This record gives sequence, C-alpha cells and structure tokens, in this order.
Amino acid sequence: MAVNTELQGSSYPLAQPFEVTREAIAQFARATGANSRSHFDPESAAQFGYSDVVAPPTFAVIPAQRTEALYITRPDAGIDFARVVHGSEQFTYTRPIVAGDVLAATCHVDGIREAGGHAMITTRTELTTADGDEPVATVVSTIVVRGEDA
Repeated sequence: MAVNTELQGSSYPLAQPFEVTREAIAQFARATGANSRSHFDPESAAQFGYSDVVAPPTFAVIPAQRTEALYITRPDAGIDFARVVHGSEQFTYTRPIVAGDVLAATCHVDGIREAGGHAMITTRTELTTADGDEPVATVVSTIVVRGEDA
C-alpha cells in the first residue's frame, strides 16, 4: 500500500494532556547525556529563573512522537513503520518546558510527497499549555518511508 497523500492537511490532537514530571525530565536528561543540574535539581533550576527543573531542548520529542503516532499508525495512512527512516527534526520554543507543565499537543500533516519511489512526510506538532492559551514549542519532523524496492 502506498502512502495516502489525501491525509495531507489533516490534524491529530492528543486525547489527554501530556504531564511533564521531574522524573521524566531526569530520565530523558540521563538518556541523552544532558548533565546540567537544572535538569535534576529544582534549586539549581531556580538559580536560572525556572519554576522547577527544566527539560533538555529535545525533550519535546516525547509528546511530539506520541502525537505523530496518531497519524502514522492509522491503517489508512499507508505507512509501514518498518520502512520509516528519520529525516530531520527541528524544535522552536516559545518558552522552556519545566516540570509541572501540562501540555496539549496537535500533529499537523503539512506535506506528503513522493520522490524516487519513496515518500517524504513532514509533520508539525504544536505544543501548548493544556488550556491552549500559551504556545510552548513547535516540533517539525520529516520522515522518509522507503519504497518497497529500496
């Protein structure tokens, strides 16, 4: 099955807000080698003006990928995840993510194009406060779905 280009322009919101915890930030920081004390210790984070421990810059990938999965795993999307290769990821922040944040997330399928038997899909995930009043970050991701002959 080929990637369904008719889903370009569709949007997928997380059903439940994503709760950011100190433990999740610390675990992500350890996994990515981010060793600033501000990721682990609220007092250290406060010295930099944060209300609680602050997430490493790429932490937004966690809620973004959960939201993208709502699109990618749709049977009618035509995406065989075994054929997916990561293309690129960009993060734009309105403000840092800190422990205690409760985030809403919506994935937008901004582009689907085919080239050389492969499909390139660009998604944009908007992270806001749970009430939607404050933008927090935007994650733009491109995945490549390798063609069956690749």
